[in-house]
Amino acid sequence: MTEADLADLGVHRIPVPIPFPQAGGPVNVYLVEEAGGGFLMWDAGLGTHEAQAALEDGFRRLGRRFDEVRRIYVSHGHVDHAGAARFVQQRHGGELPVHGHPADAAKYAASGSTWREHEPVYSAFLAKLGVPPEGVERSRKEGDRYIISGRVAEARPLADGDVVRTRHLELRVLHAPGHTPGLVCLHAAAHRLLFSADHLLEKVSPNPLIELGPNGEEGWFRPLVAYLASLERVRVLELDLVLPGHGSPFSDHRAVIDRLVAFYGKRQERIRALLDAGPRTPWEIARELFPKAGPAETFLVISETLANLEVMEDRGAVRRSVVDGTIRFG
Repeated sequence: MTEADLADLGVHRIPVPIPFPQAGGPVNVYLVEEAGGGFLMWDAGLGTHEAQAALEDGFRRLGRRFDEVRRIYVSHGHVDHAGAARFVQQRHGGELPVHGHPADAAKYAASGSTWREHEPVYSAFLAKLGVPPEGVERSRKEGDRYIISGRVAEARPLADGDVVRTRHLELRVLHAPGHTPGLVCLHAAAHRLLFSADHLLEKVSPNPLIELGPNGEEGWFRPLVAYLASLERVRVLELDLVLPGHGSPFSDHRAVIDRLVAFYGKRQERIRALLDAGPRTPWEIARELFPKAGPAETFLVISETLANLEVMEDRGAVRRSVVDGTIRFG
C-alpha cells in the first residue's frame, strides 16, 4: 500500500524533525479525514520552533489549515508526540479537544506534575541503581530536554476498545503499555491497518524507560515486561500495513516483532553471562552492555538495562538484593 493508497483512505503523513537520533527518525503526525469534513490529528509532534515550522509546512503542502482539525488524539505522553498539541490548539483558534490515555495524560495536561517536581525521586533511584553522582546529574539536566512546556488544559480519556470513526476508517483503541504506561495504538481492522505510534517501529527498539509511580513507588511499572505482553496482542492482528510513530510505513509486522523479541533475548543472555561472574549493580551491567554510550545517554542505558533485568527477574532467571542501599542482581 502506497502513500497514494493511504490518501484514498483519507490518511496523510507529515514527518516532523526531532533532535533525538535514537528515536528512529522524524516523528510522524497523521491527518485522518473526518466524515463531516476536517480531520482528526493523530499525534501533534514536537513543540520546538523548528518542529512547528515543519508542521506548518506539512499543512501547506497538503493544502490543509489548522482550523480544519476537529480533534487531536495523542498516542503517548512523550514530548515528540504531545509537545505541539497546545501549539495546534492555538493555531486552530477555537475549542479543540485532546484525547489520550489517563496513564499518560499527566505528562502533557495542565493538571499533571512536571519532570522537575519528580526529579529528586528519580535521582535518588538512579543512585540506588549504582549510577555515579556525575551520571545522576547529567540525567537530571538531560531530563529538561523532554519537558512539555506548553500543556493542554484538559485531556479527554481514551480506553482500550474505544471506537473512533472517521470518513473512511473505523479505528479501535488498543492500549499497548510498554514504551510508556499509557501508550495507545489505533487499529483499523477492516482495512488491516495499525497506527502503532512507538509501540512498533521497523528499525529500532522502543526504549523501555524507567517510570516510577505517582508518589515515587519503585516497581510501579515494569516497561519491558509490559511491552513484551503488548507485542503479543499486536502479533495476532491481521495487518497489511503499520503506520509507525517514526519512519516510513511498513508491512510484515510479525517479522518485526520476532526480531525485537530475539533482540531482547540475546541481550538477556549477555546479562546472564555477565552475572555468572558474580552479582552486579544495574549500572555496572549497563557499562558492559553499552561501553560507547556517552554521559547524555545515562538515563537511556540504565533504563534499558533495568528493564531487561526485570524481565529476567519475572522469569526467575535473576535475583535482586539491596546491599548498603544499592540494588544488585545475581
